[in-house]
Amino acid sequence: MTSETREILIGAGAFGCLLLVLAYLYGGRDWREARASTGTSGHKMVVAKFNRVDGLVEGDDVMVGGIRVGTVSRMTLDDRYRAVITMKIFGDVPLPTDTSAAIHTDGLFGSKFLVLEPGGDQVMLKTGGEIAFTQDSVVVSDLLELIIAEGRAALAERRRDADKAEKTKSKQ
Repeated sequence: MTSETREILIGAGAFGCLLLVLAYLYGGRDWREARASTGTSGHKMVVAKFNRVDGLVEGDDVMVGGIRVGTVSRMTLDDRYRAVITMKIFGDVPLPTDTSAAIHTDGLFGSKFLVLEPGGDQVMLKTGGEIAFTQDSVVVSDLLELIIAEGRAALAERRRDADKAEKTKSKQ
């Protein structure tokens, strides 16, 4: 085997490995979900309605206590224009009927995910059940506007206090 043939084979092998890694990164999430959902009890579909789900997409994680227990499988609108989120909960995760759902962000500008907080009810959600207690997504731009408005109000208050102190000094 010549050195040129050997170099071509090594290059083709490296390229093949790169393609495998890219295929795993692109489709690996689906493979992991399929493995996670093939337990003895399968999975259950649970629904929650939100006013705002900005940044949440199908395939995002559903977490309980920091542990991934499912994914967002479908997003639609109901007749009142509320976002209806269908979650695929893996395995046999017992969720009481008074469980709450909130949309959280991974860091300031990170991806969104759903966090479920189990309640204390003795009755458990079944497939097709609905989570009634929801907290909408926080829009970062709205949050920044609120922080800026509060900062401006505090600055204006400091200026008024400084003006009062200066007027008091000049009268003395």
